Amino acid sequence: MTDISAPIPKELAADAYPAGSRYANEDLRPVPLAERRWTTYNFVALWIGMAHCIPSWTLASGLVALGMDWKQAVLTIALANVIVLLPMLLTGHAGPKYGIPFPVLARASFGVRGANLPAMVRAAVACCWFGIQTWIGGQGIFVLLGKIFGGWAGAGRIGGYPWTLWLCFVVFWVIELAIIYRGMDTLRRFENWAAPFVLVGAVVLLIWIAHKAGGFGPLLHEPSKVGWGPDFWKVFFPGLMGMIGFWSTLSLNIPDFTRFGRGQRAQVWGQTLGLPTTMTAFALMSVLVTAGSEKVYGVAIWDPVALAGKTDNVFGLLFALVTVFVATISVNVAANVVSPAYDLANLAPKLISFRTGAIVTGVIGVLVMPWKLLSTPELYIFTWLGVVGGLLGTVAGILIADYWIVRRTVLHLADLYVARGRYWYRGGWNWRAVAAFVAGGTLAVGGSYSTLNEKGHKAGPFPLDGLIPFLKPLADYGWAVGLAASLVVYVALMGGRRRV
Repeated sequence: MTDISAPIPKELAADAYPAGSRYANEDLRPVPLAERRWTTYNFVALWIGMAHCIPSWTLASGLVALGMDWKQAVLTIALANVIVLLPMLLTGHAGPKYGIPFPVLARASFGVRGANLPAMVRAAVACCWFGIQTWIGGQGIFVLLGKIFGGWAGAGRIGGYPWTLWLCFVVFWVIELAIIYRGMDTLRRFENWAAPFVLVGAVVLLIWIAHKAGGFGPLLHEPSKVGWGPDFWKVFFPGLMGMIGFWSTLSLNIPDFTRFGRGQRAQVWGQTLGLPTTMTAFALMSVLVTAGSEKVYGVAIWDPVALAGKTDNVFGLLFALVTVFVATISVNVAANVVSPAYDLANLAPKLISFRTGAIVTGVIGVLVMPWKLLSTPELYIFTWLGVVGGLLGTVAGILIADYWIVRRTVLHLADLYVARGRYWYRGGWNWRAVAAFVAGGTLAVGGSYSTLNEKGHKAGPFPLDGLIPFLKPLADYGWAVGLAASLVVYVALMGGRRRV
């Protein structure tokens, strides 16, 4: 297998790029070598900016709520991010080497037209996540501004929410799209300064609560409710898959960022230093801060916005407001706008540019009504962490199999942009990739099931015995099952031999 860190970038000659093809535009073209400027620090900053957000802060709290102690929760998150790092490095390899985004890389396996299948799956997930994150960010700003000015919560209501909350949501939405509309270089500069700012904000929150608490409360000494026996493993594996599912989206479209890398070393070291370490440290800080909040206020406050709102210091509230603002924009623009912008451009390159795709993403993010998605925890938890993780793992398995096993990292760039080239297959679709997607996806999510809540009611959108009952035992391992199954099926259908 090719050395993952080998500095072997490729570039199309100007006259070899088929700019007139209906499957090409300036946003999907291979990034010229001169424009690949991202360094190791840029990738580290990207991950710090994306990891330090409200949803990732509460990941550890969810595991503790399921019965783990803080050590088990942090261990689970650390392991999950080490695992998901591997497919990120494997799919990210094509970025610095060829300068191509995720939907163009998918053309090698799914076909020039067929690549729209995984691209639209990824885009749909990202659009929903964009709306959810924007609503969460708007809520955070609404709460903190309410503490500063007062009376915001009592404003007139529209659709069941104060108009001031809708105003925060809209303003937040506009600023996010304004940043990405200016292009990837603007995003790089934003992440460069946002990362250390957000990191300082998290540390300040930790120091503040530690000072008020005189130490960290009883949570650090609270025994695990599940122990280390069979009950632990029942929580651990679904929890591990859920944590992997949190970043399974980026394990697909990471070439959208690595295509701007100066070389493999920058993306490999940047991601390795940025993702597992940041997520683990952030999870630890969230547990320590929550422990302090329990000692100070008598109840564990997992939401950092709610906790920051406890202070009456105007400067502290303003600092928390700016931190939440920067943190949420940082993760949402990078994780949930870049990918669908490229994916939608891939759908109709001559009609949709990267900027147009970003605007469409923003509109869809509102149309999915994220406030309703978040109002139903069962839909949010079971659908996102289970089904989405399984399907995205299935696509990742096909991409890795094709790029590393079938083609040994050798791609012919010009053919990725034309009809009837070596990646056209039949009518632009590779039926083998589609078959592997269906097989892996069925095994990954076919057994999706719901459980009973404390009142004995079904908690989730799926049948209690699973959509396909005999596949129910696989449901808790959806991401891993989807990735492994689709990889094996794809290699088998492609004849198990190297193709160039």
